[in-house]
Amino acid sequence: MRKFLIFLLLTVSRHLPMAAEDWPRFRGPNGSGVSDAKNLPVEFGAEKNVLWKASLPPGHSSPIVAGRHIFLTAHEKDKLITVALDRLTGKMLWKNEVLRSRSANLHPLNSPTSPSPAADGRSVFVFFHDFGLICYSKEGRERWRLPLGPFRNNNGMGASPIVSQGLLLLVCDQDVGSFVLAVNKENGQIRWRKERSNTLAAGYSTPVVLEGSQDGPHLIVPGSFQLMAYKLKTGESTWWVNGLPLQPKGSPIIGGTGSARDTIYMSVQGVTEMTPPPFAQLVTSLDKDKNGELSFDEVKTKQRLLGGLGFLQADMSGDGVLTENEWSFVVEAMKASDLLLAVRPGTSRGDLTQKNVLWRYRKALPRVPSPLLYQNVLYLLKEGGILTSVNPDTGEVIKQARLREALDPYLASPVAADEKVYVVSQAGKISVLKAAGNWEVLATNDLAEECFATPAITDGRIYLRTKTKLYCFGEK
Repeated sequence: MRKFLIFLLLTVSRHLPMAAEDWPRFRGPNGSGVSDAKNLPVEFGAEKNVLWKASLPPGHSSPIVAGRHIFLTAHEKDKLITVALDRLTGKMLWKNEVLRSRSANLHPLNSPTSPSPAADGRSVFVFFHDFGLICYSKEGRERWRLPLGPFRNNNGMGASPIVSQGLLLLVCDQDVGSFVLAVNKENGQIRWRKERSNTLAAGYSTPVVLEGSQDGPHLIVPGSFQLMAYKLKTGESTWWVNGLPLQPKGSPIIGGTGSARDTIYMSVQGVTEMTPPPFAQLVTSLDKDKNGELSFDEVKTKQRLLGGLGFLQADMSGDGVLTENEWSFVVEAMKASDLLLAVRPGTSRGDLTQKNVLWRYRKALPRVPSPLLYQNVLYLLKEGGILTSVNPDTGEVIKQARLREALDPYLASPVAADEKVYVVSQAGKISVLKAAGNWEVLATNDLAEECFATPAITDGRIYLRTKTKLYCFGEK
């Protein structure tokens, strides 16, 4: 009887949702990139400490973990695919497809399936910029869909949906017509939509939720020129910080200890290749009717003369006419340089640029990867393998050095657990660091295949997506 009970317990445990911590959205719990997992491997590769691997169609979305499921998105020709894999074995549990309703322009490093799924234990939510939002049950049954777009973003969309307080939240920052959307996660009905007329150009940041506010949770959303806070229940904008450069790509993080609790850290590398000419020069060369303004018809075939900006970006009123005031605002706003800032909003409201920014730092900032706060050290990962550790209380640099065996571009964001920091290069090299202000490299592992996705960590395992596979690494 005793042997039978042991066998029964082992069998049942393989078929029930695991009780370990989930990783339910891009970068895990509230986008922190941090897990409580222990006993994680330092050395691993295509044949070392691999618990399982599964072949996947192409896509850049990062894996998320909820219960017994791992969810990802992918694409094949006109098919937009959602995949559920078994967390223990990598076996495909289900695969659903919808057809693309259009084909958006994409940056060469983007993908039709870059945004990562989000899950709440019952359902999984996916966003495709060529379709919109879809909700599936964890068993794979479609629960609802909400078509969105087309989007006016020449690079394609990048922000992932998140779930909080019964809402599915999505930031749709575009060249024109940006908005934040909150829908009922049970039926897909829109609860509120907030237009972002203050945002000039596209953004790619996934938001986070600030819980500690006196008047309820807030959604923290970076955008071109501003970091903004919206009441989660209503979409009301309550405070903002000015000075961010164009096109934020990394996501904010929230952390801190003691009196620094609920400090928000945001890093944006500016767009430096744009050089807008004076408006008088544009009028001289483009203003055919000599009225001192520029219409879309006057500019549309000669947008290269705008110095990198598109007409629709600069026409902030959306009326098809570019005025000197609009152009002057654009030129001035584009002077914003690289910026990492620490903001502690407290109970303040309105413009917090002068009174609630604790410190600013402007060197060696990432273009795409989000910052990481782990064990009271802030980590920044810049292309070329430049890793900087920063004191989160003061903004002072603790250590800055190159990852000598991985001098690559970086698109995935760093993650941490078990006293270790994991960083993944585009070329598929994974540096494992001893977590500390004076960090050191413990190992550099090479998968010899491109990686765009941020790893998920939970229950002693690392789930890492390459161009063609999903690996599950752990100590054997």
